[in-house]
Amino acid sequence: MPKTLNEITNPDLLRPSLFAAQAKDIAVSFEFFPPKTDKMEEALWNSVRKLEPLEPEMVSVTYGAGGSTRERTHATISRILKETALVPAAHLTCVAATRGEIDDIAREYWDMGVRHIVALRGDMPEAGAAYAPHDQGYINATDLVAGLKKIGDFHLSVAAYPESHPDSGDSHADIDNLKRKIDAGADQAITQYFFDVDKYFRFMDKVLAAGITVPIIPGIMPVTNFAQAKNFSVRCGTSMPNWLESLFDGLDDRPEIRRHVAATVAAEQCMRLYRGGVRNFHFYTLNRSELTTTICHFLGVRPKGTAQ
Repeated sequence: MPKTLNEITNPDLLRPSLFAAQAKDIAVSFEFFPPKTDKMEEALWNSVRKLEPLEPEMVSVTYGAGGSTRERTHATISRILKETALVPAAHLTCVAATRGEIDDIAREYWDMGVRHIVALRGDMPEAGAAYAPHDQGYINATDLVAGLKKIGDFHLSVAAYPESHPDSGDSHADIDNLKRKIDAGADQAITQYFFDVDKYFRFMDKVLAAGITVPIIPGIMPVTNFAQAKNFSVRCGTSMPNWLESLFDGLDDRPEIRRHVAATVAAEQCMRLYRGGVRNFHFYTLNRSELTTTICHFLGVRPKGTAQ
């Protein structure tokens, strides 16, 4: 027989749902990648238009390994400026380009009206190749941040890694590197995606202990294809909890259920972060709008005029 309320002693069982009280002060931002084909471009702009009413703080557009999507990134940023009310942030990396080339790109963005850049070291064009700076280029993200600040008063985001970058010796080296980027002029950091909320909070303890006080915005990536996400996570150093794998077990041929699971897991992750004081979230949309819109709905982030 079920216990009565008076018989329940476990306080966790008496807590209200994570979604019992929707947050009213959450800010979101979205990441897109430049399309490679006409079909992918159509999908991207469908997503942009569906997510625009959520009024994100900004939308970032990625920059392929070795600058491989340089022109497409530029074209996507340009179209966002011309056709939407969104605030675009352009990714820039150090790989396979001279300082002069990168500076010229940054000046072009400034002249277009772009004021936010995501400054990254970047990856080599060859998958798995060790990073090596261009002999006439910026050495790393810290060097890039310092260079961009000389070109214009950009708002600069950099990367942060709750579980450490694969190239870092340890978490202390990773925090030291983040602090150098902040000291060089970065205004905020956006984290690599993660699934264990406790890892983010432990990371933030180290960040604050190091004297870093800029916003560290958690990156959220909903998972629909677990096998694909697991393979990518191995390469970027993100751990995949056993419970997450269990949730997707047996759903390979059931995409609708996978999407429901993905949205619920990510929304719960965000609300746990919210209860810990987080108010800003950056979503890796993968150029799809449905999951991000669903998660934002859970969080109370909805188009103006929609009942909360």
